[in-house]
Order: sequence, then C-alpha cells, then structure tokens
Amino acid sequence: MTTAPLSWSALEEMADFSVDYVNGPTNAQSRLRLFGQPESAVRVTLYRDNHAWCPYCQKVWLWLEEKQVPYRIEKVTMFCYGEKETWYKRKVPSGMLPALELDGRMITESDDILLALEQAFGPLQWGMKDPAVVPLRQLERLLFRAWCMWLCQPARSPAADQRAGEQFGGVVQRVEQALAATPGPFFLPEFSTGDVVFVPYVERMNASLYYYKGYSLREENPRLKDWFDGLESRSTYRGTQSDFHTHVHDLPPQMGGCYENDLPQTRRNQAQVDLGPWFGLPDVAYPEPETSRVEALTRVVKHRGNIIKVNPAAKDVIDLALRCALTYLMTGESCKPPAGAELGLRYLRDRINVPRDMSIYAAKRLREALEATAALVGEAQPEPLPTRHRRDQDPKNFAA
Repeated sequence: MTTAPLSWSALEEMADFSVDYVNGPTNAQSRLRLFGQPESAVRVTLYRDNHAWCPYCQKVWLWLEEKQVPYRIEKVTMFCYGEKETWYKRKVPSGMLPALELDGRMITESDDILLALEQAFGPLQWGMKDPAVVPLRQLERLLFRAWCMWLCQPARSPAADQRAGEQFGGVVQRVEQALAATPGPFFLPEFSTGDVVFVPYVERMNASLYYYKGYSLREENPRLKDWFDGLESRSTYRGTQSDFHTHVHDLPPQMGGCYENDLPQTRRNQAQVDLGPWFGLPDVAYPEPETSRVEALTRVVKHRGNIIKVNPAAKDVIDLALRCALTYLMTGESCKPPAGAELGLRYLRDRINVPRDMSIYAAKRLREALEATAALVGEAQPEPLPTRHRRDQDPKNFAA
C-alpha cells in the first residue's frame, strides 16, 4: 500500500525551518555576516564560489567565522561549472578564487589573504608565521602532494598504486605524530590557524580516498579520527562541512582527474556513496539534528520551481514525483510516483550539494527519500555525472 502525495500547500505548512543568516550559525546561504555587530563594522568582502566546492575558499571562510569578523559574501562561478562573471574578471583578471577585499584593497591567494586578515584583526590563536604553525603548514603541503600523487596520477599497475598509497600513508603517520603531540584533538593546544590550513584538503582526502582507493582516512587513523570529531564539535566547521557524495563528484574536474583502483573495497565504497545507504559513511559522526528532515523539505520547497525546471523528466512527472518523495521524507509513508519518474528523482539525488543546498544530515535524508521513492517504480539509473566539467551545475540554470 502506498499513500497519496501531500500537496505543495500542505508541504509548505510543514516547511518551517529557519536560520538567522546574518548572526546565526555558520551557513552557506548567507550573503552578510555580522555576529551581532552593526553593518557599519564590515570591512571585508569575501569572493567565493557558488557551490562551496573551492577548498581555498573554505579555508578563508572558516577563519572569518572562527574570528567572527563581520563580512559580506559575493558568490562567483568556478571555471569547471560555468562561465566566470565579467564583473568579477574586472576585479580579478585571473578569475582565481578566493579573493578578499579588505578596506578597499583586493587580495588573492588564500595564504596571503589570511596573512592580511591577521594583520588587520589578529591571529586565530597562533598566526601563519608563528614558529608553531610554520612546520604544520609545511606538513600539510607534504600531505597534499602525496595525496595528489596517489589520487590524480594513473597507476601503471596495482603494485604502483599500492606504492603510492604507502607513500601517502607514511606522510599520514607524520600527521598522526603531530596530532599526538597535544593532549586535545587539535594540532596545537587550542583550535587555531594550524587546524584551519589542514581542514579543506584533509576533508577532501577523507572523501576521495574512500571512494577511489577503498581507504578510510578517518577510520584507519585514530588521531585524525579525534581531529575530525573535534572539528565537528564546532558549529563553524559544521556550517562549511561537505559530504562524500558532493566531494567525490566535484573533485575530478577540479583536480584534472581522480583515478580509482580495482579493489573490492573500493567498489563497495563507491556503491554506498552513489546509491546508499548514506547513513554510516565515515563523512560525519556528530549526532543527527532533529531538524534534518524539515531543513531538507524547506530548502526544496523554496527552490522547487528551479529544481523542476532543470530536471530532465517532464514537468508534470517530476512535480508529482517530488511531492511523493517529500511525503515519504516527512511521514515515512511510501508514495508511488508516476511511471518513468525514477530517472528524474535520481537526477536530483545526484545533484544535492552540501553545504550549498543544505547541511550534511538534511542531504542524507533527502537522498534517502528520493532513492526510496524512485525504487518504487524502477531500477534505472541516470547517466553518470560528468568528470571533465560540471556544467550540469551551472548556476545560471538556478537563477531566480
């Protein structure tokens, strides 16, 4: 037995999730952050990518949130998913991201941005040039290079892939030792710049190696596990945090390719990331908020017009199918969508972006509802997500 889908008006009544974008917790939808200060206190504008995919943007974003520096946000298109805005090229001819405007001065390169912010607002506990932070910055670059050598270089043989993995593992052990030097979860006695520089790429390592190499960075390294747990205790980090599904499919065009091995564990990991179940993946460990379902519903209801507009399924089919999925999301009752709706539902399942669209648990609940509803009518899967570019995510398709 299946139930009838709720109407859009009924779903709208249930969609009562709200966030204070200006003064509340860190979130990806905000265009102005004041932290309780007057707007006249704003000296900073951060230019970052629309989708919150850019790791260097995340580094600056997290620093600003931790320091509670009032700032404005302007969102820009990354090369891999659309054409760079002309107005931005006039400001930054290279088009690179992030960029930051501080008291009218434009700064690029994330490290230079953090140095300028430290000069203006003080360091985040320990600064970029502090003797305690400099070796950590060097270690992060070693880890980054070892990751790229394993992930982004096609292996000539399984043995070569294994050697690259062992080289990466050797650097990971140095990271473990650095974390073990303090009693708490972070690289230094308090959360600091030393952690901020590691966050973006280690988060992406955790996702990509799980999916492409069958290796679970968070689960196989106890100090890194504690570090991730420590990060997730901070609302600032949770507001910038992405999930495995988003990362593993946004990385290939950014990195110039991600190369998988053929291990059975890799295949199992890929199936879970792509098809579920999404709960149980080692991409998040803090308890699920009670608001996750209503958050997902609220975000879909708000943007349903554009969601339906860009979906490959016929408008009437995906409109009804989406209401079926949201009915399941909110009531737990199965609601059979029209024939042929499975591809449209799974198209959306694969394009939920964390944290651009919603937080990590809300996305898991929405993917779960879309997949459960699609499975009622068929097992067909849409075309794989592109790897050379992500023009399917061009922001102009979602413009109001």
